[in-house]
Amino acid sequence: MTTQAEPTKIAVLTSGGDAQGMNAVVRAVVRTAIHEGATPYAIFEGWRGAVEGGELIRQMSWSDVSNTLNEGGTVIGTARCAQFRERSGLRSAVRNLVGLGIDRIVAIGGDGSLSGADELRALWPDLLTELVEAGDITQAQAQTHPKLHLAGVVGSIDNDLVGSDMTVGADSALHRILEAIDAISSTAASHQRTFIIEVMGRRCGYLALMSSIAGGCDYVFTPEMPPAQTWEEDICRKLHAARAAGRRDSIIVVAEGAQDRAGAPITAAQVRDVLAEKLGEDVRITSLGHVQRGGTPSAYDRWMSTLLGYSAALEVIRADENSEPSIIVTQHNHITSVPLMDAIANTRAVKGYLANGEYDNAVASRGSSYRKMLRIFDTLSSPSTPTHEDHPTLGHSPRVAILHAGGLAPGMNPAARAVTLFGMDHGFTMLGIEGGFPGLLDGHIRELSWGDMDGWSGSGGANLGTRRKICDLDQYYALGRAIEENHIDALIVIGGFSGYQALYEMEKERGRYPAFRIPLIAIPASIDNNLPGADLSIGADTALNTNAEALDRVKQSASASRRCFVAEAMGRRCGYLTLMSGITAGAERVYLHETGITLADLSADSARMVESFKAGRNLYLVLRNEEASDYYTTEMLTQMFEAEGHGIFDVRTARLGHMQQGGNPSPFDRTLAVQLADIGVRELVRQFDTGKFRGAYVGIYRGKESVQPISHMDEQIDMTTRLPYEPWWLDLTDVLYTVADPHFTKEILPISGTR
Repeated sequence: MTTQAEPTKIAVLTSGGDAQGMNAVVRAVVRTAIHEGATPYAIFEGWRGAVEGGELIRQMSWSDVSNTLNEGGTVIGTARCAQFRERSGLRSAVRNLVGLGIDRIVAIGGDGSLSGADELRALWPDLLTELVEAGDITQAQAQTHPKLHLAGVVGSIDNDLVGSDMTVGADSALHRILEAIDAISSTAASHQRTFIIEVMGRRCGYLALMSSIAGGCDYVFTPEMPPAQTWEEDICRKLHAARAAGRRDSIIVVAEGAQDRAGAPITAAQVRDVLAEKLGEDVRITSLGHVQRGGTPSAYDRWMSTLLGYSAALEVIRADENSEPSIIVTQHNHITSVPLMDAIANTRAVKGYLANGEYDNAVASRGSSYRKMLRIFDTLSSPSTPTHEDHPTLGHSPRVAILHAGGLAPGMNPAARAVTLFGMDHGFTMLGIEGGFPGLLDGHIRELSWGDMDGWSGSGGANLGTRRKICDLDQYYALGRAIEENHIDALIVIGGFSGYQALYEMEKERGRYPAFRIPLIAIPASIDNNLPGADLSIGADTALNTNAEALDRVKQSASASRRCFVAEAMGRRCGYLTLMSGITAGAERVYLHETGITLADLSADSARMVESFKAGRNLYLVLRNEEASDYYTTEMLTQMFEAEGHGIFDVRTARLGHMQQGGNPSPFDRTLAVQLADIGVRELVRQFDTGKFRGAYVGIYRGKESVQPISHMDEQIDMTTRLPYEPWWLDLTDVLYTVADPHFTKEILPISGTR
């Protein structure tokens, strides 16, 4: 007679400070465990729950984590526990866990919570021995659970974990900060007033730096890069120059851990007093405090947190006796794992760097992109005028024109602003073309100044205008004449596929039209996120956040009824926006052009939907990409599900429409815009310096900066369907169904998501 093996049991807890997105991690851990045949538990109130046991450690079902994606904080609670720091408390935690057969934990928290978890793991064998000797557990229990398998997910709005690009909650905190900056900017400009915004970040300036770049602020104080000893004079000089250049308001951001070169704190009140004394400014302080931790999590803190929870659950469930504790992180924009204690040690080393004045080491610990963003902020925030110096290769001051082409994408304005300011910093004459390629043909061109860009960093729309129409072959002569008559030395197109196609065709015609023999640079801006050489295009994140908000309301409207919603998202044939909206909003089914729709699929989906409503479901959310199928339209799906429901539930259609192209750009789209603008202008400088001109498109591709020849664009994208050949995000379909459908049976594989 064989003994049936005890089922694998996995527990999840949240500890330390709360962070938006923790619930998405918990939900993913619970549902992935169920799919893997494991039994999930939640430890309520953090490590206190493990120490006290009883009702604070509960088995979780599929429905226990329903409707939690859009909730802030943590639904399983978090609390500080002094007992967990004592050996007796650790011993109680082991007794309670082993008593339930749990020896695998996903811990979500900061470095303190995770280091405590690792201490528990290290002492686990000794604590088992003590418990057996005391008669609290049996020898058999100790032998069955000889080791604690541990995976961590960092939940921290400070984004302070060394080795991870982004921690859970940081993006949502940026949303809260930018909402405040945008609101304050309007009242500050009305009164020509200076505001100081104090944000969180004791030893990490991520929130301060990124919000300053995204908000178009004038000055920032971060812990890792203290200002020069003459900072009082520097800040006054910079603000005075900005006013002289036409700016009405001034916004300064101070991280709570900001300090000077001697290690003395720099406070918002101190900065206010300096400006009042030296400039006579009426300065107001806004301290955002715990507002930064609150509110609905952003789209990113839902879908990426889902990926982190999914991966962490697989990590501990599949762990064996040789497995070491790890933290699941985003690194170079991919999901990966790093040794837990190495990451914590590297993170805590930053405190020592700051205390010892080793600021270069502190900045280096944050990664190369952090140093780059410090440089970018310095350029964007420094008022300047073009020097119009003759370029050694061209023999004259370069005239660089910017235009938009394709559909509107939130973030076009901050991209145009950044390109303009970077170009001016290199001494270029920057020209704005109004109305896309038709505007170029009609001569709607004007020189741009630093003052023109004021307010563009956070505004939606496209102040230069955008058009989908590009030039036909019979218009190329006129296009060439327009370039020559306006003495355009380079053209930067910020837009979607239409803009890329225009430069692709111009590149092929260089031999016939000498005017096209200039640098032609494409910067990706499209909510469709279908452009080659770019993991993400400017605008896609904003559209995803818009969809998250809209679908939250759609789901809420069904709370008092039994209803299926069939929502349609934009994207043409590209399913990125639909799939990611499905993960973000917790959809049960998505229909994409890439995966197709068959009658057999619809029949099975209808049957599954009917059974779920019979079992007590109140809402079923279906998302369809707008061009998923020529035949199975949104109306057809709605009618089919209505017919198959036989009155058990209602079916309604929700078209999200062009609001997906509207609204102010998200923090991520603003910072992405300046990064891509920086890459584009650096490529332009390289071409001017070498005298070798070509068409190119830029991006952050597979997590790295990318500049590729536009003549080879057709090698990465189907020019007819406008679909990339290798969309990284399509693998995430399995993740969506793992956490959405308890009956999903396809083999679960590790994923490598990207942002």
